[in-house]
This record gives sequence, structure tokens and C-alpha cells, in this order.
Amino acid sequence: MDVLIATAGVLPPEPVAHFVELLAGPRGKVTVMNVTQAPAEFLDELEDGPWQPFDAPPGRSDADRAAREAERYIQERGSKIVAPVVAALKLRDVVTAMLFVEAEDVARAIIDTAERVGADAIVMGATRHLFNEMSWTSVSMTVVARSSLPVLLIPAPAQPDN
Repeated sequence: MDVLIATAGVLPPEPVAHFVELLAGPRGKVTVMNVTQAPAEFLDELEDGPWQPFDAPPGRSDADRAAREAERYIQERGSKIVAPVVAALKLRDVVTAMLFVEAEDVARAIIDTAERVGADAIVMGATRHLFNEMSWTSVSMTVVARSSLPVLLIPAPAQPDN
């Protein structure tokens, strides 16, 4: 089974790796992704900066430089966020691909990516309590509602009561 893991960095790596290893099986393909909601103001700031001769090769426009910087930000941020899950999967010898996407609609980006990579299932974190009203507007619940694929929600580790 081919599995897409969508994470914002809160998935517990070991339980996810164990579960996905069993779910994917020996022939399954696993892709770990992160979606960055880069605010338009942030991307605009990249374009507004003064041109520096050492920032870009001659002939490149500020828009090209801004696009490269935004892409680098998305890649670096995504790499840090998925690293714990990817490391846990690699310890189990699960071959893993990584994808980093920028989008305003995170749920739509996850669903579109699952379709693009040919996933049979989506694994995500459930970071809010099930019976909390806010959980029904979460990205996870939006993916559950919109996706035609099975969506498996992994709960966050239990927090001890203080």
C-alpha cells in the first residue's frame, strides 16, 4: 500500500513509523510531506528587498530571486519538520520520499499531493481532542471530509495531568 504522511511536526515519530511500516508493507511506497502556509506578506517582503549584487547572478530579476528564496524557505522548513518521522521510518528500513508544498488551503494541498503520488491512504495527526468543537474545523477533519481516500488519524501523545 502506498501511504502519504502529512505532518506539521506534531506526529509522534515512533508510533507513526511502526504503524506505517505495517500499513505500507514491504512493497509499499511512503511519502512524508509538509505544507507551508507562507503568508503573502512574507513573500512580498522577499520581492521588495533591494537588489544586492551578491544575492543573485547578473540578469536575474528580483522576482526570480524572491521565488528562489521562498522555495528555499519552504524546503528548509519542511525538512526540519518531517525529519523526526523520516528518521524513525529509516530506522525501520522504510524507503521514504519527502515533499514540501506551499499552499493557502492546506487540506486541499494534502489531498492533491496524495492523488499526485498515487497514495492509497493518508496518515495525519489528530492534535485536538475529538469532542472539542474546534477539532471539527481542523485541517485533519477537513481532509477526512473532502478526501476519497482513507484517512488515518494518529493521536498526539497523551499529556500527563498536572
